Amino acid sequence: MRGPAFQPGPLAPNRVPAYRTEAERFDLIAVSVVGDIEDRWPDQLSRMELAVEEIPLLPDSWAAETVPLASFVDETATSPPRLVLFRRPIEHRADTRADLEALVLTVVVEQLADFLGVTPDDVHPDYETGD
Repeated sequence: MRGPAFQPGPLAPNRVPAYRTEAERFDLIAVSVVGDIEDRWPDQLSRMELAVEEIPLLPDSWAAETVPLASFVDETATSPPRLVLFRRPIEHRADTRADLEALVLTVVVEQLADFLGVTPDDVHPDYETGD
């Protein structure tokens, strides 16, 4: 066999799962997790936006030993509340796709629990197990 196994073309169109980039795969996981939680909290999360950034922009004065995995930006007069996931730090901590899915769930649940003022277990029943 010659060449890449999954190059775009008539036998492997651009949107097949094997051709998705790491960023596209991460986005699909994030949208799935947030969508599931939005279904559980439709009134409280209907205006919330989801954003994915590669890495957080940290000030020169950052002194913490760890890099944040997400940030929640409160709503303003001109913009709705926004949950921002930082893709590269999250991916760096996950060895497998299952680990990545569990970590995204954990990060999203913890951020939204703070926003909603409830415990993480109340946000999503799979929070403890990561399922």
